[in-house]
Amino acid sequence: MLKTGVVLLMLLLLGVLSASGELQQETETRRLPPPGKLDFGYVPAGVYETLAHYEPGPIGILFHMVHTFLYVVQPNAFPQDLIVRLAKDKFGAIQTEYQKVRVCVCAIYYEIGFLVCAAVGLLFTVLMPIVGLFFCMCRCCDNCGGEMHQRQRKNADCRRGLLGTLLFSTSLVITIGVLCAYAANQNLSSQVKNIRRLVNSNMRDLHTFANDTPMQIDYLISQYATAKKKVIYDLNNIGPLLGGRIHDQLDKEVHPALDRVLNMAGVKIERAIKAMRETKEALENVSVSLEVLQEGTGKLNFNLSLVRTNINRTLNDPGCRDEESDATTAQLCRNIRQSLSKLKISANFTRFPCLCQCFNVAHFLSQGYSSLNDTPQMVIEQTRGVVESVQNLVDGIGNNISSFSKVFPVQSCLSNFTIFISHAHAKIEDHYPEIDQMDFYRWIGCISLCCMVVLVLAFNYLGLLCGTLGYDKHASPTTRGCISNTGGTMLMAGVGFSFIFSWVLMGVVTVIFLAGGNMEKLVCEPFHTKELFKVVDTPYLVNPEWKNFIPGYMYNDSDLDLTAESLYSTCKENKGIYLAMRLDKVFNISSFLNTTVFTKDVVSQLDSVKIDLRGIILLEAEGKQNLLDFSEAGLSEINYADYLEEVNKGVTVVDLLSYARELEAQTDLMPRGPLQTALKGHIGTLRQIHSQQITPMEQAMSALNQSMRFLERTASDLPNKVLAVLEAIEAAQYLISKNATHLINRETGKYTATIVGYFHQYIEWVKTSLAMEVAPCKPFSNMVDTAEIIACSFLVDSMNVFWMGLGCSTLFLLPSIILAVKLAKYYRRMDTEDVYDE
Repeated sequence: MLKTGVVLLMLLLLGVLSASGELQQETETRRLPPPGKLDFGYVPAGVYETLAHYEPGPIGILFHMVHTFLYVVQPNAFPQDLIVRLAKDKFGAIQTEYQKVRVCVCAIYYEIGFLVCAAVGLLFTVLMPIVGLFFCMCRCCDNCGGEMHQRQRKNADCRRGLLGTLLFSTSLVITIGVLCAYAANQNLSSQVKNIRRLVNSNMRDLHTFANDTPMQIDYLISQYATAKKKVIYDLNNIGPLLGGRIHDQLDKEVHPALDRVLNMAGVKIERAIKAMRETKEALENVSVSLEVLQEGTGKLNFNLSLVRTNINRTLNDPGCRDEESDATTAQLCRNIRQSLSKLKISANFTRFPCLCQCFNVAHFLSQGYSSLNDTPQMVIEQTRGVVESVQNLVDGIGNNISSFSKVFPVQSCLSNFTIFISHAHAKIEDHYPEIDQMDFYRWIGCISLCCMVVLVLAFNYLGLLCGTLGYDKHASPTTRGCISNTGGTMLMAGVGFSFIFSWVLMGVVTVIFLAGGNMEKLVCEPFHTKELFKVVDTPYLVNPEWKNFIPGYMYNDSDLDLTAESLYSTCKENKGIYLAMRLDKVFNISSFLNTTVFTKDVVSQLDSVKIDLRGIILLEAEGKQNLLDFSEAGLSEINYADYLEEVNKGVTVVDLLSYARELEAQTDLMPRGPLQTALKGHIGTLRQIHSQQITPMEQAMSALNQSMRFLERTASDLPNKVLAVLEAIEAAQYLISKNATHLINRETGKYTATIVGYFHQYIEWVKTSLAMEVAPCKPFSNMVDTAEIIACSFLVDSMNVFWMGLGCSTLFLLPSIILAVKLAKYYRRMDTEDVYDE
């Protein structure tokens, strides 16, 4: 019973340690990284080359000046309500005369600045030829400076200089105006040449849009494979994933109960493991030490007997018996012979039984751990049919998603769109010669207008030059030179051409001013502030039955939140046309995916998973009986006193080294000879026996002493510990048998949510990509921006600068006429003259 109890405890400890290590190792190798967010990559996107932005360069200063002038002329805010009323009047919504009059009054109030300027221009246009006619008639009658007579005054030189300076300054202002008009004219002509580049760039972007959209949709469809691979991977690894989770949760509840096997005397697990290892090592040391001592005792007894025999044979030498010749040697021999009785073993370990037989209890305990560790494999076996069904559903989902292009004929729609773009582009190309021709005629007309002013300026500058160079202060008015007279004549010619051209110039300026100014204030400026979109998006404006005309026209659903501003802004941000045009009214991707990716069927299949863990048996009945037998016959029945008594005796009766030293001292007293040499050899043998046999046996006895004392201390409470182990195992078994159902349902729900989550990730990614990345409609907003650039930045701004420069020059023709008429008197040769007027 003694050896059985010792071996039982040793194997129990070994089984617990090995099973715990195996459980931890298998758990670490089984665990897989938790499912993360799926990476569907980036939707392939084409590059749109149109840069719908215009930087005017240095001429932008003139653009800002004309914008400032227009703000002074028209500081009122954009008349959104007025425009809406006028639009409704045109569409027949305003029916009463009062309403029409009120709208007209509001329009006049808003246009009051333009009307005043237009009235001034019209008055200028009408009066200038009339005034020119009367001025001509007046001069023919020798009035209005027509009389060729000049009074001589003392300040004549000062007046002439002042008039010349003022005329020159006025001519400079007119020159600057003409240069601004010429710059605007040239800018418009150069920008017209860029229209073709902008149009071609927009058309290429539309082709890119049409060509890339099918590829992007195919990419969305193909990325279902990413979700599918992850789902298949998790289904194929349902054992490590679902079974591993169940095992981990069971381990959290069961392992504390099993840890009581390690929790001897209430110590913590770490200390219990250390104590069990020490006990295991103590048992091993006892077995090894006993084996070493039992084997060494037999060999030592034989060797000591042989040494005694050899020494006795040596002491039979004649020198030991000849007391007469050498009494000292004889006495030494007698002493040595008498001490030979001490050369024998003291402790006898051969009477202790061998502890090499075993009774395997740990086998049963390790089976419980192995059964618990097999949870993932049990899950695989019990869910094989469900996994196959879900995999079939996943394949079916993929086939349904692939039918997307058939449900929504993207390719055919885009093919028709591409054909439409090509035809539209061809028609625009056909109009380029007409545009160039019209721009040439416009350029000729504007140059002609500028040349009218330049002609007047030429006469003014030549008149000033000739008058200044030909002036002789000593000459009288009737004796002025030819050059001076030519200068005066040129100034009067400039006056004549001013009367001829100024009314035409002002009429043209007035017309361009009214058109360009109103275009800037009513179209261009509201476009930048997006107030123009508010007019277009006014509810019930186009059709009294349509709240929003775009969805009303396209989808027959005017309540849909789709406006021109939202469409433009969404495309401006380069988002998908599906979001911008609210194409969910035509094809609802959410409904399609919700019906196609039938996650409810997947959930129902996974909910049908039934996992039975009743096959997990932590400890068989045979193992329990072995533990009970072990508690009845264990370490407490070992006779520790016998072990300790033998250990304390020592290996031999006398210390072999001390005996060898005494023998050597006695041998040294003998005379040199064969006897002394033989005894010296025996002394060496004794020392060799001590080093080779006594020392290992003493070490084994020391280890045996420590191990037996340790086992004596730990064996008293063994039965109680065994009972506690059995209770802990029973509690753990109860947890597995009774409480596992709730745990399995909970973990199965988490696993199902993970699988369904992959589908939801794919659905949300498709929705987001379709709204943000697929078919980005930036080309459509670029077309609007391009139209605004051409109409406003190229045409309106240039024409506004043109009328501003030309109008400024035309207005300054008035002071130029007055100054030229007065200054001509000082340059022209008079018919008569007066003496100085005091």
